[in-house]
This record gives sequence, structure tokens and C-alpha cells, in this order.
Amino acid sequence: MRYLLLKKENFNDFISALAQIEKVVAPVAAGYKNFSFREVKSGKEISVKYIPTILPPKKYFMPQKEKLIEFNKAESLFDAVLEYEKMIIFGVHTCDLAGIQCLDMVFSDKPKDANYLGRKNKLIIIGLECNDYCDEYASCKVVDNHIPNGGYDLFFTELNDSFIVHVNTGLGEEIVEKTRLLVPAEQKHLNELEDVRARKREIFKDEVNVKHAELAGLFDKAFDSKVWDDLDKRCVACGNCTNVCPTCYCFDILDNINLDFNTGDRTRGWDSCQTEPFAKVAGGENFRKTRGARQRHRYFRKFKYPVERYSRYFCTGCGRCTRTCMAKISLKETINALAAEQKK
Repeated sequence: MRYLLLKKENFNDFISALAQIEKVVAPVAAGYKNFSFREVKSGKEISVKYIPTILPPKKYFMPQKEKLIEFNKAESLFDAVLEYEKMIIFGVHTCDLAGIQCLDMVFSDKPKDANYLGRKNKLIIIGLECNDYCDEYASCKVVDNHIPNGGYDLFFTELNDSFIVHVNTGLGEEIVEKTRLLVPAEQKHLNELEDVRARKREIFKDEVNVKHAELAGLFDKAFDSKVWDDLDKRCVACGNCTNVCPTCYCFDILDNINLDFNTGDRTRGWDSCQTEPFAKVAGGENFRKTRGARQRHRYFRKFKYPVERYSRYFCTGCGRCTRTCMAKISLKETINALAAEQKK
């Protein structure tokens, strides 16, 4: 695919043109050091330089609550429901692009999730590169998500007076044709892009004392670690870490019966493995009764289990779990503690 150029002076017109094509959502300031993906009509509303949003763009692929089935028991009618909205998601960082790729793997695996896949096909993704660290909580270099690795239709990288845009898909080409504001990039712009990436290779370092390739092996030996005992004492089981995670996909199913006792619907909503009832089964048995066991499970679901099944880490390095933890549990500190323990 090709590289194009958008002058910064044309950015507002570009977003306005996008909004004429489909609904556009993008990162918008939502209070002190907080950002959220919201609908925008112009580029002036967008925060181009932002730390990861409160909730990841996962919320558009896998809504916090969605209707799956409508039923009428009296007439034996059960109708599957697929609710979606066409939209363009602008400004998706590489960590969140990686999160969407992880969800694609899960929901494309057998049994395929028709609701997720049907909704994803209605969304256009425009990525945006981080030229600097978001903040001290980010750990994207640890999991190699600081450099774009696909998963987008267009991808923007900020240069001095313009954005260089990688056109990655046919949908991206359609956006280019409809907006008519992008021009071919010249060699000097490609050189600027390489300078940006070279600078990133210098400033983005391993944030933990474990190399990327050694992370999975670290967790092979961590099941009985004393580190989980420390997290057990600190964790308050609020579920913040999983609710803001771009790769967590656990959900609960609820049947809602109307007052006629015949009609109703079945919905699913986000759930968290960090809450006490999550692993409880009939008879009251709980397979992860302690908070330390649930924290261990969360880390294993990022660095061990998905490596065995999908050959990739399901931590994207966004830093949201650490950023929102009321108990100040830090992902990077936990990894370093496990590494230090195993060196003894």
C-alpha cells in the first residue's frame, strides 16, 4: 500500500469530510488528564496528543451491554439480534490496535461470535502513532506494541507540519477518494517518518527487567510465587483493571422477562474475573476464592495462556490497569517482582 500526506492546516477539513461520510468518534479531553472516544464533527474537538482513553475503543466492537435475542415464549419465537452502527474510529493508538487484533483472534476462533464479527465489519479504523511515551504507566515497548503492526485502514503519523498517512486497505483507499485532501508523500516525508521511528527506537526502552521473549517463561515458573500473596493483601477486587483492559472479553448473560411473563430478551454485558462471584459454581465452590488467585489468573491471561493458544501476549502495554487501580497495583512492578524472586 502507499503513503500519502495531509497538511496540518487541512486536518480540520479532513475530519469534517469524514463526518459527512459516517459518524466519527475520536479521542476528546474528558477532564484533567482523562480522554474518551466520543463523536466529533470537526478536528478542533480532537485531542491528537493524548494518553490512553478511559475505556479502549473495544467498547465499539464489544459493547458494555448488548442484546442478543428477543423471545416470545407463548409463540415459541426466538429472534437473534445484531445491533450495530456504522462509524469511523479516528486516532486509535498502536496499543489499542493490538487489543483489537487480540479480540479478532478470540471471536474468530470456534465457535465464532457473529455479533462481534458483524459489528467489526461496519467499523473503519484510523490509527494514530505515539511519537513519545504516553506516561509512566505505559509499557508498550515491553510487548512490542510501540510500532504499528497492522489492524487499521489508515494510519497517521505526525511530522513537522503534516501527517504522513499509510493506506492499508481498500476501505482506506475509499476514504482517500471521498475526502480528496491527501496528496502523495515525497521521499523527504518518508525520510521524516524514518527519523521518527529511529528516535522512538532510542527513547522507547524495555520498562521491566525481563526481555520480551522471556516474559512467557517468567510466568511458567510463577504459579506458586509469593508475589500473589502481596497482591492478595492489596487488591480490593473492584474490577477496574479488567473493565478498562483492551483485551479482556469475559461477559455474563442475563435473561430479562417482561411483566407478561412471555416476552423478553437475552443480553450480555462485561464481567470481571476479579470479582468474588466470577469463578463460583453450583454448590458454592469457588475455584479462585482469594484475590491473589484472581490477580494471578489476570496476569496469566495476559502473558501465558494466550501465548500457548494464539502465540502472542494479550497485554498491549496501554497502562490502563495500573492507571486506574485503586490499590496502586502496577503491572511493571509485578513483573519486576516476579523476575527478582526467580533470580534468588
